[in-house]
Amino acid sequence: MTCFEEFSDPRLVTLYDWWDPFRTDIGFYLDLASQRPGSVILDVGCGTGLLATQLARRGHAVTGVDPAPAMLGVAHRRPGGDLVRWIEGDAGCLEEIGADLALMTGHVAQIISDDGEWHATLAAIHRALRPGGRLAFESRNPRAQGWLTWTPELSRRRIEDAVGQEVDVWFQSVEVRDDWVWCELHYRFVSSGEEVVSHNELRFRTEESLTASLRDADFVVQDVFGHWDGRPLREDSPELLFVAARD
Repeated sequence: MTCFEEFSDPRLVTLYDWWDPFRTDIGFYLDLASQRPGSVILDVGCGTGLLATQLARRGHAVTGVDPAPAMLGVAHRRPGGDLVRWIEGDAGCLEEIGADLALMTGHVAQIISDDGEWHATLAAIHRALRPGGRLAFESRNPRAQGWLTWTPELSRRRIEDAVGQEVDVWFQSVEVRDDWVWCELHYRFVSSGEEVVSHNELRFRTEESLTASLRDADFVVQDVFGHWDGRPLREDSPELLFVAARD
């Protein structure tokens, strides 16, 4: 798996939450967690802790797991960061804690591009959940071919971080082969003119492939949505939103 420099370069980590400051996915996962008040929740690939801290402040017992220390540094400093148990590592670090719900947001399922690593992640989450506990995650729908919009012309915009630093950002698709997409994220700092490039490797697994991998890991798929508002999956839906239960 390639580096994803925006997870490790401190200059890019500070910009991570400003790509989409009004994330529409957060409400979906908060509503899912609210179905069991005071539940035990795992946030796998928790990043900067935006969701994990909100869940903890709502009374859930939350463990956030991420392999990037720079991202966890931001997570620790968030309001509510002291309410979350943070673990530096991947899903293999998870204990058998009888969690009620495991979440993978931020298209973590696509970042885990290697099949062996993906199956190991599902197996580790299965062990960490109680019988009947649920797993929820999203992956971009390959049939929508969202990567076609990852061009400088269609994706370029200017963002501003918490201290007013302006940065021009844009995508550039580099290669598409089968269900693999390689792309670059460009960051140009307006004040200095410096440009930093993050190299990304993503896996666009189909609904059928994801369903089969969940079944192989002893999960039962309960729902597959196509949008954060709960709309059913269609051919052109932007997302594959899976909710599955441990068998």
